Amino acid sequence: MTREDYLATRLRDIVGRRHVLTSARATARYRKGYRTGDGPALAVVRPGSLVELWRVAQACVAADVSIIMQASNTGLTGGSTPDGADYPGGLVIISTTRLSALRVIRDGTQVLCLPGTTLNRLEQALRPYGREPHSVIGSSCLGASVVGGVCNNSGGSLVRRGPAFTQLALFAQILPDRTLHLVNHLGIALGDSPEDILSRLDAGTFTEAEIDPAGDRWAHDHSYAEHVRDIESGVPSRFNADTRCLYEAAGSAGKLIVFAVRLDTFAREEDTATFYIGTTEPDRLTELRRTMLRDFDRPPIAGEYMHRTAFDVADRYGRDMFVAIERIGTDRLPMLFAAKSRFDGLFGEGRSDRIMQWSSRFLRDHLPARMREYRSRFPHHLILKVGQEQAEATRALLKDLFPGNAQASHFECTAPEAAKAFLHRFVAAGAAVRYRAVHTGSVEDIVALDIALPRNTREWEEHLPEALERQVIHALYYGHFFCQVFHQDYIVKKGTDPLTFEHALWDLLDARGAQYPAEHNVGHLYTAKPELAGFYRELDPRNQLNPGIGQTARGRGWSTAGHGECCS
Repeated sequence: MTREDYLATRLRDIVGRRHVLTSARATARYRKGYRTGDGPALAVVRPGSLVELWRVAQACVAADVSIIMQASNTGLTGGSTPDGADYPGGLVIISTTRLSALRVIRDGTQVLCLPGTTLNRLEQALRPYGREPHSVIGSSCLGASVVGGVCNNSGGSLVRRGPAFTQLALFAQILPDRTLHLVNHLGIALGDSPEDILSRLDAGTFTEAEIDPAGDRWAHDHSYAEHVRDIESGVPSRFNADTRCLYEAAGSAGKLIVFAVRLDTFAREEDTATFYIGTTEPDRLTELRRTMLRDFDRPPIAGEYMHRTAFDVADRYGRDMFVAIERIGTDRLPMLFAAKSRFDGLFGEGRSDRIMQWSSRFLRDHLPARMREYRSRFPHHLILKVGQEQAEATRALLKDLFPGNAQASHFECTAPEAAKAFLHRFVAAGAAVRYRAVHTGSVEDIVALDIALPRNTREWEEHLPEALERQVIHALYYGHFFCQVFHQDYIVKKGTDPLTFEHALWDLLDARGAQYPAEHNVGHLYTAKPELAGFYRELDPRNQLNPGIGQTARGRGWSTAGHGECCS
């Protein structure tokens, strides 16, 4: 029996035959990333309990295979999927989607989430409490996981909350002597031995009295609301290599096996005002941001930027997604995306996108008339949401900066207009992927960057050099304006070398003092900065978990060799 056959047999003994996938067809949707990343795997394993996850991990460590932990596979930089075939010992993907339980604790002010818990499910669980998670809509529409957000320092649109972060987690670490070590920093008394701890967490057999308030450990980034207001700082507000938010599971990018995280929840903002802003002069948006962060008592709730080109591409290539969310809500979208992935696995990549794009031409106009008017008048758009305590001051400021002339204007949204405006902004990222799927003859690829500019940046609008601009079909700019975090998607022409193009962009960003990535993690697209690579080495000294992440070495012990030692 070969080593691979022995491992597959052991994994089937642990989780059952139907939850160990080995054929190329069965593993395809786990091996290929949402935007990038692809490669072979010895197996995809789907444990159904935390104890099974522990035993699967033990078997993989003993077999000395490389391991990728994967939740919903909604990442944009390929960090939870293979990147090529040169993984020491071969690769096993551990999918945690069956581990989706959560528990609302401490009267709804905190939650305990297992590795497969989705943001969407968490939103549903918190509604009766009048609470919400760190992130709402956005990636939750795709079924993104809570733990994935924490491990990737994911950001989001809500200005006061910062990156997903916690110091309260239960995780396993692979030690240099090839043993698996469980660390319980949840602040919940669950026992002593790993299987006892995990069994109790599986069963939920613990009481509120056993939950430590953990006052000295944070379950979200408490300092961010003030941190983002330092508009004279030459350091960006949030980015993946920021050591402020690298702590055990937080920012770990798959270099630990995370079993659970404990997170704070947030009171849902009920009484709000939303304004839609358009301008031909980006300096006016700069002044708005600096004034509100400097002079208002608190940052606004959200401030989402969108350039006209992104508006147009989202309008045409995100229309069916917009209508789907609007009509059926976000609760069913993860199921629809799973069905889409299975369909593409059977009939070919991009087939579902082309069918949905064809059908979207029959949908009615989905955007409000006032948004349409602003699209024709202004290249720069901002959706600004504030609490009622800030509404009057915001109205006065907008009247001064965006007075209703040919250069700058604004209107206060009705509730339906506000919902549509934010929804239009959030379908922009998927629209770029759809454009690529539909226009395979003219598009080489998407070069997708998420960047963080220094907080003191005034000239935030990018102007590409002519040599780069000639290679672009569409450059899409959108993002979290008050955090100075921008998503920049370049749909490049056929024949363009995406890697060369991206490296040229990096040079431009370095000259501007930008940090990247800002909130999608390094994956296999970015080079991990030295402080981030050092963090990865500390977490995974054997380099058996997600080797090569951030373009780091793949060999065991962080050697540059392509192969590690294997058991027989």
